[in-house]
Amino acid sequence: MMSEQATTLAERIDADLKQAMRDRNDTVKLTLRALKTALMQARTSGAQAHDLSETDVVEIVQREAKRRRDAADEFQKLGSPERAASELAEYQVLLQYLPQQLSEAEIETMVRAVIAELGVTSVKQLGQVMPVVLARTGPRADGKTVNQVVRRLLTQ
Repeated sequence: MMSEQATTLAERIDADLKQAMRDRNDTVKLTLRALKTALMQARTSGAQAHDLSETDVVEIVQREAKRRRDAADEFQKLGSPERAASELAEYQVLLQYLPQQLSEAEIETMVRAVIAELGVTSVKQLGQVMPVVLARTGPRADGKTVNQVVRRLLTQ
């Protein structure tokens, strides 16, 4: 979907939205419109309007993707698989705009290194490990996945 001329993530989102409108792809179109709305709200929040950095845009895309994934989980729990599937489809669209995610094995390697560096031995010390791991992974790992890996390694 990415246009050859689009350089920033925001420009790529704009170009992909236009393409989705031409292709009449409703899922992509609605997802990217919602994302553009979130970007606009972030841009105009505060005392005065400001431009968003690439990092800001990635954080907003991450936040929107997390919302979709969490909503899909809730719809699944409530017995609404069609709504869950819709949210997951939107989640998949948003994943295209995030950096390549680390695999669970890569996260585990990183967590093991941090646990060794800090000398952490129990789950009670989870709060010491999480910020360090999340700082190292940045937008390439989901906090929920990192938390699960840290908990699993600390309870072994």
